[in-house]
Amino acid sequence: MYWLTPGCEMNLRLVQIAESRSARHLHLEISLWKRQFQSYPLNVSTAPRSFREISWSVMKNPCAKKAAANIRDELEKPEEFMEPERKKRKIPALQAAGAIGQDGLPLPGKPEQKLEHRLGGILCCVVCFDLPRAAVYQCTNGHLMCAGCFTHVLADARLRDELATCPNCRIEISKTSASRNLAVEKAVSELPSECQYCAKEFPRNSLERHEESMCEERISSCKYSRIGCPWRGPNHERPEHEAHCVHPHRTGADVMEALRDIDAKNLEKRKLFDNVFDLLSYEKITFNDLQMKPYRTDEFVHKLFYETSRFTAFNNQWVVTARINNSQRDPTQSSQRDMTYQLILKTKTTCPLSLHYVILKGPFGDMKVHPRIHRFDFTDQDNESPYLPLPIPDAAECNRLLAAKAISFRLIMFLASK
Repeated sequence: MYWLTPGCEMNLRLVQIAESRSARHLHLEISLWKRQFQSYPLNVSTAPRSFREISWSVMKNPCAKKAAANIRDELEKPEEFMEPERKKRKIPALQAAGAIGQDGLPLPGKPEQKLEHRLGGILCCVVCFDLPRAAVYQCTNGHLMCAGCFTHVLADARLRDELATCPNCRIEISKTSASRNLAVEKAVSELPSECQYCAKEFPRNSLERHEESMCEERISSCKYSRIGCPWRGPNHERPEHEAHCVHPHRTGADVMEALRDIDAKNLEKRKLFDNVFDLLSYEKITFNDLQMKPYRTDEFVHKLFYETSRFTAFNNQWVVTARINNSQRDPTQSSQRDMTYQLILKTKTTCPLSLHYVILKGPFGDMKVHPRIHRFDFTDQDNESPYLPLPIPDAAECNRLLAAKAISFRLIMFLASK
């Protein structure tokens, strides 16, 4: 071990680094030597004269002296904090976009991101990353989900026969463990949102009313559409169109086709009501408030189906069953979901039963259903009605029903007299 002066030893070592090391190892070598040099006890008076001469003779070389000086400058720089690679990539991107300066601070004159936009990223649903439009649910860790995504997650878990978990933290969620966040619901309802017609911003709680009845750019129909005018356009252009519309001046024969279409729609509605009134005059009418619960088939791939308990009607035992997407192999792969149901006679009958039946929401359920009356003749050999669509409005309602532990409804049955 040799004792050298600080300047001599550093210069000698730096020359060795510059001559023997590649650029790839230079930074690591400098850092290691700097730490070693700072902790090394040196004394000028105890340094051997021979090595002092060696150091000065080495530093007489101009190239070596220049290389050592450059590396000395590098060593004398203060050590910088090693930032993560992600942050290093982000800062140059912001600088290139003109959002921040070289010092990392916002540039003067550059508007910062609006508060509502920042809140939108905080209060959005963790599944669809959109601001909730209705109820907001949260897991026990506080992660937010809109009502549609919450029921969709529960429905997917039911279809897979698994426990539903939060998409963010994977903690178990259910109808009972998850809770509504009223503060977030109210905050989101006050955030501004853009009208799809006029592009102006309004609070989300009043946007729907604005788009339906107040916006001058909303799409509206001509008031003469009942007699066949097909015009549709911005609401502020409607008065001008109606002033020059040619349909009011047409003859009765010209508008008959449009009137026939309107009559056909009204006739369909009237048939439904007339049919209901006719059925209500039957002698034998019964209704049952039922509850369908989920079950699994015994197949290799367990499929989900719903079934009620047996109930009695007209001195016979009956069951209602339902299936998802017509027993699709994996309903989770489809965004469009529906349910079909059938009525099954469980007891033997000696005479045919001509039956009309209809499913309603009932007093204990909240199913959104458009009632449709069906008819089937049950016999001892043909005791199962065909699968018929459950008249719910859309796939979102189907997901909501699947997310529930049971589906409550009312079944009204009308037995025709012999």
